Amino acid sequence: MKKTIKYSILGLAALCTVVLCGGYYMLGHALKPEGLITRSRNIAESYNFMFEQYPELQPWVESLVTVGALKDFYIENDHGETLHALYVAAAHPTPKTAVIVHGYTDNAIRMFMIGYLYNRDLGYNILLPDLQHQGESEGPAIQMGWKDRWDVLQWMNIANEIFGDSTQMVVHGISMGGATTMMVSGEEQKPFVKCFVEDCGYTSVWDEFSHELKTSFHLPPFPLMYTTSWLCEKKYGWNFKEASSLKQVAKSQLPMLFIHGDKDTYVPTWMVYPLYEAKPEPKELWIVPGAAHAVSYQENKQEYTDRVRAFVGRYIH
Repeated sequence: MKKTIKYSILGLAALCTVVLCGGYYMLGHALKPEGLITRSRNIAESYNFMFEQYPELQPWVESLVTVGALKDFYIENDHGETLHALYVAAAHPTPKTAVIVHGYTDNAIRMFMIGYLYNRDLGYNILLPDLQHQGESEGPAIQMGWKDRWDVLQWMNIANEIFGDSTQMVVHGISMGGATTMMVSGEEQKPFVKCFVEDCGYTSVWDEFSHELKTSFHLPPFPLMYTTSWLCEKKYGWNFKEASSLKQVAKSQLPMLFIHGDKDTYVPTWMVYPLYEAKPEPKELWIVPGAAHAVSYQENKQEYTDRVRAFVGRYIH
């Protein structure tokens, strides 16, 4: 009997150790993927990648650099971390302004195609922040949009100051940037914020990581998700369930355009439907035929531009 109890205790201790080690691994794998962060911080490589994927960007960026229009801006957030953004004023003075939010392990440069849409095609001022632990921004780890929402709200105030203190603003994000946009939308907004565009954002960090755990590792949420979420709260001050775009959009009163490809398996298409249902009016939904994750603009440039122009044009004049 004593041996049975002893071995049971040892077995339980071993299991707890394995689960805890697995949780630490998953937390690092998710929020500090060093190879991908190295890519995110490689500015020259990011420019080369974007010019290859979107050839129209190179002459646009080169012209901005030539006239000194592409500028850096640095701020310090409430946690003392230095954050970076790029900004460009419109060719002609305007209050119309877009804050553009990148995805997971990307950076401001890797959102230049949306910058091009707003600045070159629609004549907007643009500001593109690097989220925490990505691009040229500091931060202990990727925050999956949750803590980033406070930083983006700070950037929105900065953009309003840079571009004349009387802007009319849209916030537009893709993937994790889409989730960040939705998380931002649930907070109290300044009068200059007029609408939001989210492209392929997830319902919550819990849902997205559970999906990845199943598809990449063929594992159920229990016990690793629970352990990893608990470790995240201990280390970074937030957990996967509270980081919910779904709960945030339910509080959002400003207009939002939802965009999602119907072939998205990374942030699966089903996620957009509860998000859209939870969001009070006004709202609009575009399911993009044949589009996988985060390629709706790349594969449908004209229609994407036309839909964004029509949507933001109803609220920004």
